[in-house]
Amino acid sequence: MNAVEIRGLSHRYGSGPTALTVLHDLDLTIPSGEVVLLTGPSGSGKTTLLTLIGALRAVQTGSCRVLGTELANADERTRVALRRRIGFIFQHHNLLGFLTARENVAMALELDPDLDEAERLARAEAMLRAVGLADKVDAYPAVLSGGQRQRVAIARALVHEPGLILADEPTAALDSKTGHETMVLLQRLAKERGRTVFIVTHDPRIHDIADRIVAMEDGRLVEPAPH
Repeated sequence: MNAVEIRGLSHRYGSGPTALTVLHDLDLTIPSGEVVLLTGPSGSGKTTLLTLIGALRAVQTGSCRVLGTELANADERTRVALRRRIGFIFQHHNLLGFLTARENVAMALELDPDLDEAERLARAEAMLRAVGLADKVDAYPAVLSGGQRQRVAIARALVHEPGLILADEPTAALDSKTGHETMVLLQRLAKERGRTVFIVTHDPRIHDIADRIVAMEDGRLVEPAPH
């Protein structure tokens, strides 16, 4: 099974003579369990593609099937349901400062009606142990390092066992060593759980974690970047 199947996907911003086409007739397949990096210069359309795959914006032209759900002509209810099956990791961790690490991770489980609060917190703590933060479960974001905060974000993205993990420039705010270590951790956890990972990045230092690297220029997918 493929986690992502894209055919003839195009996207534009605006309308009429001032409309700007940012994605041009893209075809892309990501098999389940694969770790794929999308590289390319700023403004090439990488984040737009990620937001379409993540059902964060509506598909305009072409087909975008994610985890078996076709997003072309999908209504908001369908997109919301799909987003709940995806784990998101962003450049800025987006942790809530008034919640502990455990509470931040547990938030990702609040929409699961089968889990009570104690179960959510227990699963969050187990996930924090998996990312090497067993001693930080009660710490608030302000006292964590940048790498630790991003590990909390990884735990939050993984705790509800998503079929797909999307990461947008996850190492941009981290130094070289911390960024690489964090992405190696994400790769290991994803492989152990059979999860698919799609990472938008400018960072050549993490190319070694990828099963495949895809390059984008001016809204078009080009020959794969050297691995």
